[in-house]
Amino acid sequence: MRILILSDMHSNLEALNACLEVAPSCDKVANLGDIVGYGGSPNEVTQLARKLGGLLVRGNHDKACTGLMSVEDFNPVAAIAALWTMQALTPENIQWLKLMPRGPIFLPFRYPLNQEETWAGTEADGIQLVHGSPLDEDEYVIVMRDAQESLLRTNYPLTFFGHTHIQGGFAFENERWETLRPIYKGPPDQQETWALDLRSDAKYMINPGSVGQPRDGDPRAAFCVFDPDRYEVIFYRVPYNIQKAQQQIIAARLPDRLATRLAEGR
Repeated sequence: MRILILSDMHSNLEALNACLEVAPSCDKVANLGDIVGYGGSPNEVTQLARKLGGLLVRGNHDKACTGLMSVEDFNPVAAIAALWTMQALTPENIQWLKLMPRGPIFLPFRYPLNQEETWAGTEADGIQLVHGSPLDEDEYVIVMRDAQESLLRTNYPLTFFGHTHIQGGFAFENERWETLRPIYKGPPDQQETWALDLRSDAKYMINPGSVGQPRDGDPRAAFCVFDPDRYEVIFYRVPYNIQKAQQQIIAARLPDRLATRLAEGR
């Protein structure tokens, strides 16, 4: 069994299509939120996310772009994009985004064999899916000290989170704390993968990175695949047509910064 983990698409259709083209065949899709916001293709990306289905948790931009939360706490550029997206989205897509559930969501390693069978496992037999953190759906987990309370309080061996647009994560085992960052050695115009073998006695918070607006210095689109049978996470970086994504932003008359940052990965 393999699970495709996507997060922070941010209305970037070119990046999402590039990721789906190279993603291996998976049994399940998990979407960690922020489907919309920032980019110039909110309806196209939302429609594709709806088609992919799977398990979903809402992001803060999904809330702001559908009126579920105010944009007062957003920076001016993000607020402009959210208000434009709210006007651009179709009523059907707004309604679907509004119904996205709040994390955390539990996903067992083993699925019921039929409709009559119920899951009898415990938290240790599965993973949890969140946008920000297990403690606060809008919390930014950027450095180790941000992750410590969540890792200490959770019973789940593995938490997948998004929100920061930084691929990697954190691990805790026997009082040892570890920051995880994929290591890529190839040229920036090529697809690369990096495998993380998970330890059975450790607890992890793993960020697949952002599909649509990476902020870790690598402009390539990011996602990951979790294989419970091998107990490993494969991180992906995928080049895509950044210029076309930038053109969509400019055509929508969104702030230029939203276009230029895509080429910087910041």
